[in-house]
Amino acid sequence: MADFNAGKPFDFERGFTMDFDLKTGFSTMLDTGKRYLSQMKGMFADDAAYDAACDGQDPLVYEFHGMPVPEHEGDLAFGCSIVYPGKVGNEYYMTKGHFHTMLETAEIYYCLAGHGYMLMENPEGDWLALELEAGKAVYVPKRYAHRSICVGNEPLRTFFVFRADAGHDYGTIETKGYRKLLVEADGKPTIIDNPKWK
Repeated sequence: MADFNAGKPFDFERGFTMDFDLKTGFSTMLDTGKRYLSQMKGMFADDAAYDAACDGQDPLVYEFHGMPVPEHEGDLAFGCSIVYPGKVGNEYYMTKGHFHTMLETAEIYYCLAGHGYMLMENPEGDWLALELEAGKAVYVPKRYAHRSICVGNEPLRTFFVFRADAGHDYGTIETKGYRKLLVEADGKPTIIDNPKWK
């Protein structure tokens, strides 16, 4: 079939096509980042369990694959995040989570595979945890920090889209944490208060 695209591989002015595997979330054209357990210090509530989990090993907790979109008003950023199964103590593996630097920014996540939750909270203290399963989409409202949490036995794979100039504020979460945690209790996901929340 003829390729009528005369532009550059990523032509944000005229459009482009790209490969994107909806089963894995991978693309040969996306930038990749990885977070290992050693990079998650302070994110889990049980410091002793964290130290034990890091002793002599450094498992991959999650990775993300994002389109290198210019951070311009009107453009859209998108990609995939993959959270692997695992726990630190009784707390499930998760992404660090973030607010957007432009707080008035919403985001869409579509679950490709796996089982998990999107934990969200706003600066005023409202929070919720919405379940993610393959075929479900979650709308993250503006002003809400959000964190993906894998509660199943296979990787939680989500596709995301947000405004390209929104930015990421990880510092607030690294400093304060989330008000709530998702842990395993009696064999099922359970919400508890975060004893380390500031």
